[in-house]
Amino acid sequence: MSRLPTLFISHGSPTFAIDPGKAGPALTALGKTLPRPRAILVVSPHWMTREPRVATTPRPQTIHDFGGFPPALYQLQYPAPGAPDVARRAIEVLRAAGYAAEADTQWGLDHGAWVPLMHLLPNADVPVFQVSLPARLNGESAYAYGQALAPLADEGVLVIGSGSLTHNLYEVRFDAPDAAGETYAVEFAHWIDTVVTGRDHARLQQTMAIAPHAQRAHPTAEHLWPLMVAAGAAGASAPATRIDGGITHGVLSMDAYRFGEIPEAAAV
Repeated sequence: MSRLPTLFISHGSPTFAIDPGKAGPALTALGKTLPRPRAILVVSPHWMTREPRVATTPRPQTIHDFGGFPPALYQLQYPAPGAPDVARRAIEVLRAAGYAAEADTQWGLDHGAWVPLMHLLPNADVPVFQVSLPARLNGESAYAYGQALAPLADEGVLVIGSGSLTHNLYEVRFDAPDAAGETYAVEFAHWIDTVVTGRDHARLQQTMAIAPHAQRAHPTAEHLWPLMVAAGAAGASAPATRIDGGITHGVLSMDAYRFGEIPEAAAV
């Protein structure tokens, strides 16, 4: 099987599930170009653990891990099957790279996984499982975590880092989803685009130290690390393509990135 690309997806607010904006149709279009994966592996900042945990749940539940949002959100389900066998293979791969990975028989799909997947693969017919994000990371170690997962992309697994290209919740305008993007968010997203599409993974790993407005774009960096994971899983030689998602609520950049080429195969 040809190597699959890896993806970074900005999952934005939970309302992205019912208010797709610009990013939703862009993800749906991307999903139609992808070959059908053996399984999907999602790393999300909404499941963080001290040491890596891998969900071996055969029928993962849709986790509504948020509060204070419209009732309709809590009725949504993403009933994709799990992938216990592939998950156990992920544990082997992580242990081979030196991580103390363990199985988790309870975890389902948090909103960092199921919300964007509702747009990317709306039929929910591809097996999905999550791998937790280690709680103590920096740019280099998040990238290395992606490198540890890289062998799975050669085995038919679509590796997705789901985070947010910008994530300043203190400035989110929930009352104005279509508000114009703040200058700092636009400039930060542009810097990321230049570095990522330029395949400068060394600078990418230093984002929080050298990118313009980095501390404002990410007061805490857990939503940035999945970008490093996706880039690390692909490697610096992989070409990167930006999927323009626009900016919602004034400060949330919804851009996604595909790392690597799409192999010639039947689409999902």
